[in-house]
Amino acid sequence: MRRSWFSIITVAVLLGLLVLLAALQYKWLGQISDREREHLHTRLNADTKRFAEDFNREIQNAYFNFQLPSKSWREKNWVEFAKRYEFWKEKTEYDALITDFYFVELGAEEKLSRYNKEKNAFEPARWNAELDALKPRFAGDSFAPIAEEIPALLMPVHDEHEGIKRILARSENPIPRPMDLKKYGVLIVRLDADVIKNEILPALARKYFSGSDGANYELAVSNKTGEPVFETQKLSASDASAKLFDLSPDTFTFFSNKEALSSIKSERKQMVFSQLETKVNPADAKEKGQTQVELKVLEGDTKPRIRMFESGETPGAWTLNVQHTDGSLDQFIANTRRKNLAISFGILSLLAVSVVLIFLSAQRAKLLAQRQMDFVSSVSHEFRTPLAVIYSAGENLADGVANEQEKVSRYGGLIKGEGKKLSSMVEQILDFAGANSGKRKFDFRQTNVGKVGEAAIAECRPMIDEKGFELETEIDENLPLISADEKALTQAVQNLIANAVKYGDGAKWLHVSARNGAGAIKIAVEDKGIGIKKNELGKIFEPFYRSKAVVDEQIHGNGLGLSLVKQIVEAHGGKITVESELGKGSRFTIEIPF
Repeated sequence: MRRSWFSIITVAVLLGLLVLLAALQYKWLGQISDREREHLHTRLNADTKRFAEDFNREIQNAYFNFQLPSKSWREKNWVEFAKRYEFWKEKTEYDALITDFYFVELGAEEKLSRYNKEKNAFEPARWNAELDALKPRFAGDSFAPIAEEIPALLMPVHDEHEGIKRILARSENPIPRPMDLKKYGVLIVRLDADVIKNEILPALARKYFSGSDGANYELAVSNKTGEPVFETQKLSASDASAKLFDLSPDTFTFFSNKEALSSIKSERKQMVFSQLETKVNPADAKEKGQTQVELKVLEGDTKPRIRMFESGETPGAWTLNVQHTDGSLDQFIANTRRKNLAISFGILSLLAVSVVLIFLSAQRAKLLAQRQMDFVSSVSHEFRTPLAVIYSAGENLADGVANEQEKVSRYGGLIKGEGKKLSSMVEQILDFAGANSGKRKFDFRQTNVGKVGEAAIAECRPMIDEKGFELETEIDENLPLISADEKALTQAVQNLIANAVKYGDGAKWLHVSARNGAGAIKIAVEDKGIGIKKNELGKIFEPFYRSKAVVDEQIHGNGLGLSLVKQIVEAHGGKITVESELGKGSRFTIEIPF
């Protein structure tokens, strides 16, 4: 009993520890998910920002690389422009990005010229509807450098000398503004929309969003009106966003030293905006809505150049939106957490089930061991009685106590009968061992069930007569033949008859029947004996099992008979059922299909 309670307490403690571990696992996975969410959001925002920076840098390369002083445009000296164009084509990954250059000389009459790539010079050109739509953009102080509908980049060319004089004369801490500079003209850099949509954006998508930390994303680029320009899939929400075509001062890259040029596959260089060094008061800049920029002078340049835009004038013509393929990054984290919880709880549940199964298996093994001990005890007792009779009869014969022929015959018959009992018990044990080891072979042949029933009754007839039982038989004629091992099936029916006689109690009545029903032959053995409790009906076919009432009544047996019957019946593809009521008898039915 102590060992039993110790096992139960041990299992309970283990299960409690597993529950505690499950609670801690739930808490820890929640904390891990929060940290992972923060990490992925930070990583996504960084990747989105780098995507935008790379794209904007490529556009800036096409914009600021072609800054020339107004003197070059006035004197129509295109040598420097041709050098810059060749330099840009050498450095960029997408030399087909720029399709045309146009220059508009402002004045009373707006003169248009187009760059001839073969002659490396600007030549007079005619206005078209596309360029006419840009004319309203050239006038006024506010200037937008992006024409996304074409798309094109618009770069103002200022008359620098007059503008710089006005700036320096204004105050001790001057802040340059567009109205301080007089526009001489506008350079129009026409871009190829197909190169942007089919080459640059897909390349950046593969670079940053083909798989990040095991997470996949979809992205879409839309214009100011919200119409899609490029998308890997239609988005329903946005986990991160950034502006494209952003030429605001904090994103400028200037190429006056020509070593600052960078592409999507290279690192970003130092940003330079002019050769004029000046200092800007942060408070004044903030008050006037302008961006603070420190302008530097580079060695070797003789003409200062200023390129400034007021804050908010170029916020980015396009918008990049990124969404996780699971619907949102938070949804991905939640799904991952659920999967991790399911796996963790599954493992813990498996451990809990294993603990319970091990405990049940140990209890079953303990019960089976106890039954085996009871079996050994009962078999020893069963063997002791016939052996004692044989020993006593043999001793009398050997000592000459029985000299008369009649006594000798009686002692001989007694020895023969007890030896037969011993042989029957040994055969039963060997049959059980053979069936459990899988070594027992059955000889299936077409068999008459009526003969099986008669043979079993004939074998048990001496026992029936000795106990004074009334036997009733009901074996139908013309029963169909079945495929069976006649000897084994006879043994099964014989065991049922022997049990009916053994447990018949005071009601010495026995009924054996065989009939055809529902596609199977049904052999039934019925008695009016002690019966079986309902809670024991599921156990009586287990090896070595003997009910407490039978043991208390000191009815001899080894607990193998019904187990052996079940094994034989199932080997024939049939089944055995029992109906019993305590104190009123039992009915065992064997069903063999034909």
